Amino acid sequence: MTGAIGWDRETYALAIAIQNLLWGFMMPVAGILADRYGYVLVIMGGAVVYALGILGMAVTESTTVLYLTAGVLTGAGVSFTAFTLIATAMARVVGPEKRSLVFGIGAAATSFGQVLFSPITQGFIDGYGWESGLYFLLFSTLIILPLALLLPFSPSVKGEDEAGQTISEAIREASQHRGYILLTTGFFVCGFHVAFIGVHFPAYVTDLGFAPSVGAWSIALIGVFNIVGSILSGMYGRRGVKKLGLSFIYAARAVVILILLLMPKTELNLYLFAAAMGVLWLSTVPLTNMVVAQIFGIRYMATLYGFVFVSHQLGSFLGVWLGGFLYDMTGTYDLVWYAGVVLGLVAALVHLPIDEKPLARLSAASVERSGNATSQ
Repeated sequence: MTGAIGWDRETYALAIAIQNLLWGFMMPVAGILADRYGYVLVIMGGAVVYALGILGMAVTESTTVLYLTAGVLTGAGVSFTAFTLIATAMARVVGPEKRSLVFGIGAAATSFGQVLFSPITQGFIDGYGWESGLYFLLFSTLIILPLALLLPFSPSVKGEDEAGQTISEAIREASQHRGYILLTTGFFVCGFHVAFIGVHFPAYVTDLGFAPSVGAWSIALIGVFNIVGSILSGMYGRRGVKKLGLSFIYAARAVVILILLLMPKTELNLYLFAAAMGVLWLSTVPLTNMVVAQIFGIRYMATLYGFVFVSHQLGSFLGVWLGGFLYDMTGTYDLVWYAGVVLGLVAALVHLPIDEKPLARLSAASVERSGNATSQ
């Protein structure tokens, strides 16, 4: 798009940064509506908004319209069709012992889409132009409409008693919990990493002199290995200490990025980086979800995770925009890569003090259920 229309790299980056920002800010809204009115209608409405945003992106040559369509509309659409909403809907109908694995499978399914769509969309772009790639994504987005009907309609939560809380009470309770604040702070770094790499890595690869297909296959490789990483993360979350898992993932990201900067830039090494980063890509999500569910319960999880996700998307905004801005200023992405290393180490430390024990009200309810089962 930037080459055909004559925009600089920051223009496109700012549009995607706005998209990530709207995605974050609208996630709590999507979560509140889903927790109150159900998930199916929220996701179907989001799919329509998402499709309109992609359509506007395909037909505009105005930067203002680009910011409104690729930025505002698509960002809102993504938030209302987010895989976290779908995973939460599924987690409500399974027992607590299976929820971590459900979140892992949900993140893995997202990666399967990344694996599938990255090379196919690149093929449309190479063969028919960038507009055709967007139209392909537009029609693909509309498939969400019938698929949303497969989600459970029931508002009940399996294995968890109703606490009589309102949404506002749940938000107030979480905002006063130190672990929730630390978790939210650390998730900023996840957004910074994945958004910067997802948007700018293909351009980084072509700047090194490789064909665009190398960048597309790298993104696909990230998706392939994220399937493995997400499922492993979900399995670990069933038994392991979740905050330690998160600290390890963020520290490992910092190491992988540093190795990329130091090693020779060969096609094989770029693919190895993509594979390693893929294992760490969305493996943070099942564990982050489970920390929220374990501490506060799952009744208002979509809402509470939505506020955590705002931080993620603030990081995404900074990663995408800063990547374009510093590239236009310096002609290189190196400063952003090094920022990613430092932030990864900071996030690893931030998660260590989190107390992930369930709140007293959940523990009391669990004891009461056990007592009732014994008496019966």
